[in-house]
Amino acid sequence: MDGQGHRLIRRTGVHRAGRIAWVVAGAIPVLFLAVFFLAPVSNLVLRGFHDDGVWSLAGFTEVFSAPRTWRILWFTLSTATLATLLCVLLGLPVAYLLYRCRFPGRGVLRAIVAVPFVLPTVVVAVAFGSLFNPGALLGFLQLKESYPAILLALCFFNVAVVVRTTGSVWARLDPRLGQAAQVLGASPVRTLLTVTLPALGPAIAAGASLVFLFCSTAFGIIMVLGGVKYSTIETEIWYQTTQLLDLRAAAALSITQLVIVSSTLLVSNALERRTQQSLRLHVDDSGEHPLSPTRDWFALTITGLVVVLLLVLPIANLVLRSLRRDGRWSLQNYANLATTGSRGTLTVPVWQAVWNSAWTASAACAIAVTLGVLVSLVASRRPRTSAGRRGLTALEGAFLLPLGVSAVTVGFGYLITLNRPPLDLRSSLVLIPIAQALVALPLVVRSLLPALRAIDPRQLEAARALGSNSWQVLRRIELPHLIRGLGLAIGFALATSLGEFGATSFLSRPENPTLPVVIYRLFGRPGADNYGMALAASALLACLTAIVMAAAEYARPKGVATW
Repeated sequence: MDGQGHRLIRRTGVHRAGRIAWVVAGAIPVLFLAVFFLAPVSNLVLRGFHDDGVWSLAGFTEVFSAPRTWRILWFTLSTATLATLLCVLLGLPVAYLLYRCRFPGRGVLRAIVAVPFVLPTVVVAVAFGSLFNPGALLGFLQLKESYPAILLALCFFNVAVVVRTTGSVWARLDPRLGQAAQVLGASPVRTLLTVTLPALGPAIAAGASLVFLFCSTAFGIIMVLGGVKYSTIETEIWYQTTQLLDLRAAAALSITQLVIVSSTLLVSNALERRTQQSLRLHVDDSGEHPLSPTRDWFALTITGLVVVLLLVLPIANLVLRSLRRDGRWSLQNYANLATTGSRGTLTVPVWQAVWNSAWTASAACAIAVTLGVLVSLVASRRPRTSAGRRGLTALEGAFLLPLGVSAVTVGFGYLITLNRPPLDLRSSLVLIPIAQALVALPLVVRSLLPALRAIDPRQLEAARALGSNSWQVLRRIELPHLIRGLGLAIGFALATSLGEFGATSFLSRPENPTLPVVIYRLFGRPGADNYGMALAASALLACLTAIVMAAAEYARPKGVATW
């Protein structure tokens, strides 16, 4: 056999090994998702339709024949829609200022806007409660357990999604489009409405669909700020599962939620792919311009109001309230973190919970980032067949499903599914980082995948034409792009795991609580000591999350849209 034959055999062997490696790379995260997400959720849902050994749809019929269910469904969808609209209206001017204008401190301001998205819901609930409670700074507004308070809190969390998804694309739009329109006589407003916003349409719609998803599945905010007057599908699942033990009703609501989530994710994924075309329109920052107070006064005003009143004020008030005791400045609330609270509220000191949160979040981050890298590399392939493209779309969508499935469903599903050999993990602490990794995994994928999809296909084709095999293309081109998003992915994974509360509240034991669980217990018990400790612990967790996200924002891949 001549040399050309040997090279052909070697090239065929490399190609076959590469295909096997990609299959294995995809199989590992799929197995994790199947065992720790699909099986527990499916088990809980199926049990809801299995009564006394008989399969029945009676639970579904009973739930949707009740007027209460339709009120809850209407409240969930209408609130999510209104909150999404507010986030878009507030987020667009902020995106323009932070991604189209140059000024000192822009990076710091971007970090301030990004932090609220990953703050724990318990912290935000305590922050808004300390702001609107009677006798508090804004107590005179009488917004305790009110609808406006819920909307403000939802916007607090989600305005950053619109800012990032839209701003990253806005920063790379070719400025010559707008300049040409103005040369032809269009005013700045008309240029914005007829040129810029249509070009940003897919990015705006992608961000809005994600905001709708997050708002429609909100749990902690509705539970704490809504009181007994407001219920969503998410809180109703919790109520039916934990208070009434009605698995049939919870199953029907879980399926309804899955339909909403799946539909939203399909729309979001389709729109997110369209934004990748925008990312290749312009590759430098010549479209940015120095901030002009005269020209940019509207964006400057809206950004100032959003940052100061919506984002900073609740957290700043929380920190200041944590430093007050008996009407004077004091560190007593922080000193009490070394105790177990009054009246035996806790089993261990709060500092032990801090350590528990640190190690579980680190383990969850390692799991989520490892799996996220594999998912992103596989999902970024460019198969030639339509069946292959549909398969990768389904793969990506499957790993985004944990974004919208009730944490109550996942946590309770663990308890009734992973309770027998070979996976009897009910008493194992390993379930907590696994649950946290599951929550963080979609955000990791959302951080890494756009960086890979932003690679110009012509660059990959040129490398192959010059003789590079799949391994060399991966090492020389794809991995450097992947590394650009790794810092942001790690930051999201750490911050999300530190604040995860829903599933962790089911899985943690009294002797090994995490910080969000401790805050919830302290906040729900009477006594000035417990309330002060809840404020101090919330401020501490907010600071930890802010530090992590500030570092992640610094490492953010420039010009690549995430989420």
